[in-house]
Amino acid sequence: MTREAPLGAVLAGGRSARFGAPKALAELAGRTLVERALDSVTAAGLEPVVVAREHSPLPARLGARIVRDPPGEPHPLRAITAALGEERAAVVVACDMPFVPAPLLAWLAELREPLAVAQLAGRVQPLLGRYEPSLVAELAAAADRGEPAGEAVLALGARRIGEAELRRFGDPARIGFNVNRAEDLARAEHLLARPPNVPQPPA
Repeated sequence: MTREAPLGAVLAGGRSARFGAPKALAELAGRTLVERALDSVTAAGLEPVVVAREHSPLPARLGARIVRDPPGEPHPLRAITAALGEERAAVVVACDMPFVPAPLLAWLAELREPLAVAQLAGRVQPLLGRYEPSLVAELAAAADRGEPAGEAVLALGARRIGEAELRRFGDPARIGFNVNRAEDLARAEHLLARPPNVPQPPA
């Protein structure tokens, strides 16, 4: 029996407190951050969904279904449980990571581990990874306890995808670049102007 392909879940419901405005609507070279993430998900051959809180501002036309976070205190793990609500695995990517390449997302979709997350500069990145629906109860419990997402995924035995593996898909620093503050958007514009050196990942 063939496994059903994972969803490609773009997480777009963050508070954007440091950015000062809804990050999902921020434009980078004429495309909003959420649209850029959806472009990568679609190019990876995954069914795209956007996960956001009930009143999170989003572009009017996304070309993807919107899944709402469950009630409760905002927590990234709640967004991930929402993406897993259809009892399908999900490859997740935060909308504020504009340089995650489609081949990496496609590769994540093919992994067999129930939980795998990127690790950059020694820190796990729980908002770039692959999750199985069997983890929903444990992820929700960790969110209810207010555990940091990185600590929670490590406690669940996540496979860490280190920089040596990520380098097959491009510069790990570029892949893991986050738009957290307004000045990061300007840095992203400069990075976008520099063509990435993307080696061909092995079959």
